Amino acid sequence: MNIRGFVTTFAVNQRSTIMKSPLEYTHLYGLIGYPLEHSFSCDYFNNKFAAEGVDALYINFEIHEIDQIKDVVARYPNLCGLNVTAPHKQAVIPILDTIDTTAARVGAVNVIKCVHGENGQCSLHGFNTDTTAFGKTVNGIVKSTDHAMVLGTGGAARAVNVALQQLGVEVMSISRHKKASTIVYEEITRAMVADCRLIVNATPLGRYPDIDKCPDFPYRFLDSRHLCYDLNYNPEVTAFLSRARKHGADTRNGLEMLLLQASEAYSIWNTPLPQ
Repeated sequence: MNIRGFVTTFAVNQRSTIMKSPLEYTHLYGLIGYPLEHSFSCDYFNNKFAAEGVDALYINFEIHEIDQIKDVVARYPNLCGLNVTAPHKQAVIPILDTIDTTAARVGAVNVIKCVHGENGQCSLHGFNTDTTAFGKTVNGIVKSTDHAMVLGTGGAARAVNVALQQLGVEVMSISRHKKASTIVYEEITRAMVADCRLIVNATPLGRYPDIDKCPDFPYRFLDSRHLCYDLNYNPEVTAFLSRARKHGADTRNGLEMLLLQASEAYSIWNTPLPQ
């Protein structure tokens, strides 16, 4: 395994310092994706472990190719679970032994449970907690609208679409590339935006460190009746949210969703699989 292929970030409670290697912890968790410098997951989980006195560590595995997950699993026999972020949420599915019904419907996985057998083999089981987490954050909001516009078509966008559909909201999908099920940004009209009171940025545009980027959305069509929701949370106010605010829209970032899905992920990692 080429360890230099990973950027491993250790984040722990501010009052403590890591004194052990990852292999010395009873439980190891981590995040796979590329890039990962924007993520708060290490801080969240390692602060949680320190506060609860759990002998566990959460680290980042910044991998370019999804096949490198096999090397991660082989190197760390104490690995109990992984979060998955872009660009691997869809690509990881063929590598997994099972996926749950929500992940199958979404077509994307953001949580993996690692189950080690007596023969030394490790099986990987995929879940999607983004759908439930996003649904909880907008459950009260969508009662005022039956149409939403989702920017992006990746794994995060798929989870948002399913969550909104479960809440009875009709989704208009926006992409940079024309497809049968999407429209491109140039086709968005004032009437479309007026009809969709909820606008969700499910692309990585604007995420740290590329904080000046944002979707090529017609922000001039927004007004005070709109809620613009960015799944990105670092920085706190993304370029997408900043431009939306200038036109009077209410705004929200993805930090609450991150915390909700992280809590659900930890529950999955520590609950036996159904027999």
